[in-house]
Amino acid sequence: MALTTIVHECDLCVVGGGLAGMCAALAAARGGSRVVIMQDRPMFGGNASSEIRMWVCGSDGGDNRETGIIEEIQLESLRCNPYKNYAVWDGILYGKIREEANITPLLNCSCFDAKTEERGGERVITEITGWQTTTQKFHTVRAKYFADCSGDSILAPLTGAEFRVGREAREEFDEKTSQETADSQTMGMSCLIQCRRTSKPTKFVPPAWAKKMTPEVIALRRPNMNSTSENFWYLELGGNRDSIGDTEEVRDELVALAYGMFDWIKNSGEVEDADYWSLDFLGFLPGKRESRRMVGDYIMCQGDVLAGGRFPDTIAFGGWPLDDHHPDGFYHRGNPNVWGRTPAPYGIPYRCIYSRNIGNLFFAGRNISMTHAAMSSARVMATCATLGEAAGTAANIARECGTSPRGVYREHIGLLQQRLMENGCFLPHVKREIPDFVMEAEMTGGIPDAEKLRNGIDRTNHIWGPEDQGCAVPLGQAVGYRFTEPVRIANIHLALDSDLSRATLPGDDCERRHSMRANVWWEDEGKSPAMTMPGTLVKAYRIEGLDEAGAVVFSAEEDCNALQCVNVKTDVLLKELRFIPLSLWGEGDAAHILSFDAR
Repeated sequence: MALTTIVHECDLCVVGGGLAGMCAALAAARGGSRVVIMQDRPMFGGNASSEIRMWVCGSDGGDNRETGIIEEIQLESLRCNPYKNYAVWDGILYGKIREEANITPLLNCSCFDAKTEERGGERVITEITGWQTTTQKFHTVRAKYFADCSGDSILAPLTGAEFRVGREAREEFDEKTSQETADSQTMGMSCLIQCRRTSKPTKFVPPAWAKKMTPEVIALRRPNMNSTSENFWYLELGGNRDSIGDTEEVRDELVALAYGMFDWIKNSGEVEDADYWSLDFLGFLPGKRESRRMVGDYIMCQGDVLAGGRFPDTIAFGGWPLDDHHPDGFYHRGNPNVWGRTPAPYGIPYRCIYSRNIGNLFFAGRNISMTHAAMSSARVMATCATLGEAAGTAANIARECGTSPRGVYREHIGLLQQRLMENGCFLPHVKREIPDFVMEAEMTGGIPDAEKLRNGIDRTNHIWGPEDQGCAVPLGQAVGYRFTEPVRIANIHLALDSDLSRATLPGDDCERRHSMRANVWWEDEGKSPAMTMPGTLVKAYRIEGLDEAGAVVFSAEEDCNALQCVNVKTDVLLKELRFIPLSLWGEGDAAHILSFDAR
């Protein structure tokens, strides 16, 4: 009996369900595209999921936190998952996709085939096929556009899309690296462990095949069990081998290494209070840092990063250090990684997220068009998520305008940037365009500095100088606009203060910055506190629209807001528009508002 093949028709097919793929799918679906997302694992989140448990890191520095969909996800985790439980986190990620009406998810489905054809003088993808292990069915997806967010760039070998692997020679891009000749070596992959403090002593008997930690081996990789930032990332191997083809072999070595590390913690006699640590998690799915990188119309290099990425087509930003891990990983006898500060935030250009030679292929994540050196910074997941949102938003514009990914660059890059910012994304050195009818309106409410609400800047950031870009609106008091004549409003935009530095959250800096945690302490030790929503974020508010007679003809209310960026869709003729903050998640008698405008 032949196996069943199910055929799906859509606008955008996303391959890969990590944070980049999720954000691409969500952005496209929310913009009206029909989306299929094919994910080879039983859950979404990729390296951030409970299968791997790498932290969601991003741009370095308190005012550089990524916003847009990734901030929406992390705020929801603060609201619904105060104890940073991975079972709840997985459900939040799963729910984001499941609840979106325009998305068809295909979990446990691995892409293994693709078809292309010549169309209009360029090669395009017409369909891909995946094998779903749970149902033993094939799924063929036919789409106008495809986005490879798989990390390993599976669509590159299947379609002939150009790609690179390994480290470039220093001279090719005039990069400040120690690499004199090009090679195929990469950063490695990790199988992480997590530990839990217990109230009673526990024993641990390692498997016979666990790696034995000798003094020489452990010398440069000694864990610090007193630190909340100890997440064992340096349990890393495989960069000196094929980072895709040798994954199973490397996984076996990593698992043995991880068990060996915990054996050393428990039984070496060199770790304080070792009896009170238990092994809470050990990952059998390696988290990868690097494999294939696609080639786009532009290859971003280390020099672009260090120069601040001042591109006219900026669609995302980075800021993590140049964090290059040695290919030998755990067994390298020097430092496991080399750090170099970046001028955070630096821009990333749109030309790096679509294929140079496949006409309808986007990509997002650690596989975008960049050199190994640049990738050592831009590969972290919060950055990858913003790249995914840019790809999904660009796919919407391509669909609406009947053009290609390259056509979006040539004809609609300004529109792409404006849409990204309207949906909460921060683009360094780019401002939102505010309609004339808002700029010409009379500001109402008598709030000091209220003019900043229409300056097109949705956050305070050092690139705009030290000045606060928002204003304080007393709770219960209205601020808004009286237009010169009635105008039809399609969208009302709010940018709220979600405490991007996370200063109002409990715990130390590591606890405040990360959505999830590695090791777990006893509650009375204070290192694993119950998290809270940012105290600066508006919890309840009301938006009112008035007609020429002063009557309220439009009203929108929220009593449990968990969004930094709010867009209220409407279709109403208004003479006046006002916003009234009613309460905060924390203490205070005034709300810090960054933007309030309309179009």
